[in-house]
Formats: sequence, C-alpha cells, structure tokens
Amino acid sequence: MNAPTTTTRAQALPAGQLRRLMALAREVSFPAGTRLFEEGGHADRFWIVRTGTVDLDLRVGRRAAVIESLRHNELVGWSWLYAPHVRHLGAEAASPVRAYEFDADAVRRMCAEDPEFGRDVSQWVGGVVAHRLQAARTRLLDLYHPYGSGGPR
Repeated sequence: MNAPTTTTRAQALPAGQLRRLMALAREVSFPAGTRLFEEGGHADRFWIVRTGTVDLDLRVGRRAAVIESLRHNELVGWSWLYAPHVRHLGAEAASPVRAYEFDADAVRRMCAEDPEFGRDVSQWVGGVVAHRLQAARTRLLDLYHPYGSGGPR
C-alpha cells in the first residue's frame, strides 16, 4: 500500500507522521450512493480518499445541502478526534470511492502514546476543521442568503 501524498486543501500531515498513520490503514471501497456516515452518528472511523468523490452534507430543514466535495488525498471525517466523537456532517460517495480507512480508537491511542504525533495529527485535523467551517459558511450563504456569499463585505 502506497501512502498518500500530503497535497490537500488544508494543512498537511508531515510526511513522517503520515507514514506512521498509514501503518494503521486498511483499504476499502464504496459504491456510488453509499452513506459513509450520518450527521449525529458516532465517529468511530475516518478515511483518506484514494479515488472518487465523497460529498459532505448538512441537514437544513428536511433536506441535505452538499457543503463540499472531497477527492484524492482528502480527509473524510474529523469528529473522531474531538470528544464527544459525534458527526457534525453527513457523507456520501458521489461516485465509486476507494479509500484508506482508519480505526479512530487506534489512532487516538497512538496520539496519546506519542505527544509529537498527537500534536501533528491535531494540527492537521484542526486545519481541516477550519477549512470545512469556512466552506460550510460559504455554501450556506450561497444557498440561503438572498445575495449569495458575495465574498467579504
């Protein structure tokens, strides 16, 4: 199994730490239309996309709004790192997806046992969270604000 590169929209995990993380990976596949998780569900695992697209969505009223589409080398799921480990978004395979899957408990144990690894993982995931928050804000403004996001005001 080849480790993914660290090219992402958010801050990348340093290469050495990524190699350590990849030692815990298992390869999985999802057909298009598969729900990886639901908003409000327990966050017991996460993924790094190898191929395909995963849509992140947020329930707004009775429907789900797609907030962001994740592709090659992007992290799917961040709630696994932060208590109470409850999903804040939903995720669905928009196309056939191949990914690396990680057991959240195993990664959290590794973070606890090695503070440097834990710090790097926290910074990586924190950067993803910050990016996703901005993407969600922009998308919701585009969908529901009368003038769209329109950039800074």
